[in-house]
Amino acid sequence: MIESVHAPASMSQAVFPPLEGLCNAGIVGLGMCVPDRVLTNDALAKIVDTNDEWITTRTGIKERRITDPDTASSDLAVVAAQRALKDAGIAPEELDLILCATATGDYIWPATACIIQDKIGATRAAAFDLSAACAGFCYGLATAAGFIQTRAMRRILVVGVDTLTKQINWEDRGTCILFGDGAGAAVLAPCAPGEGILASALGADGSGLQSVWMPAGGVRTPLTQEGIDNKQNCITMKGSEVYKFAVRIIPEALEAALKRACMRPCDISLLVMHQANLRIIQAVGERMGLPSEKVYVNVQRYGNTSAASVPIALTEARDQGLLKQGDIVATVGFGAGLVWGANVLRWNG
Repeated sequence: MIESVHAPASMSQAVFPPLEGLCNAGIVGLGMCVPDRVLTNDALAKIVDTNDEWITTRTGIKERRITDPDTASSDLAVVAAQRALKDAGIAPEELDLILCATATGDYIWPATACIIQDKIGATRAAAFDLSAACAGFCYGLATAAGFIQTRAMRRILVVGVDTLTKQINWEDRGTCILFGDGAGAAVLAPCAPGEGILASALGADGSGLQSVWMPAGGVRTPLTQEGIDNKQNCITMKGSEVYKFAVRIIPEALEAALKRACMRPCDISLLVMHQANLRIIQAVGERMGLPSEKVYVNVQRYGNTSAASVPIALTEARDQGLLKQGDIVATVGFGAGLVWGANVLRWNG
């Protein structure tokens, strides 16, 4: 069942509520993995023309984690997945599905989810990738919830992983300061009515394709030596456009999901946003009327880890005792596409 809700002109947004009489889906396990290597702003200043004050003032980022050349997205994802399964007390063989949200798969195809499935020994699980950039994990939660709500599947592993530092132009200080690598994972399973994922709001505006993208490497613009020389295989972003898009659309997506869950912003116990930029996070918190203690922030330690940022933040928030039984948790992601997604959960962990 898909219900359309109000969205700005030329944009679409759909809400996926739990269907009456069907079981809800809740998060029963969390895990994360980040590389050991830390790249501080001061160290980055030795690579590109920038400094700690400039980066911190504009983004809130102080450091980020960087993979080595031999580490791929699946390597981080496998560790995060194993930790989430252990946390949930579920064996890999009990999984019905592995859904991997990533923009930096190990290969163009096949799916990185298949690599994860093999490495963790989830022999019964179906597996596929979901491409929704930095909103990927929020899209993944909504997708997994649908399978569980309709009883098509019972135990689903949702992984958000990206290694965007492998697609950075290290001469472009507007983008290279932003990104870090990481993976986060959540195990979803049936939960009691009124718990777990209560509502999700997803949307897209494809007219913003070139606001943040990688111009070459697909079948429309195959990668050539000329493209590599011109850095067309690297992230290209119009920062001001993305900022304006985010601070406008995120509150609308949150309000749409909250409305479907019959809730208001004041009901939120903790807002876990995609950690792209501290100024965006603060602007959204203020617009939603949420005090700073209800808005989780870890962008200063990891930078923008794309699809991994929300599950990493959820895992840290839980480990820090910020998520309690019955709390209303809102997650939201936004990014290339342009896409956005919000989920409202009653915490059942």
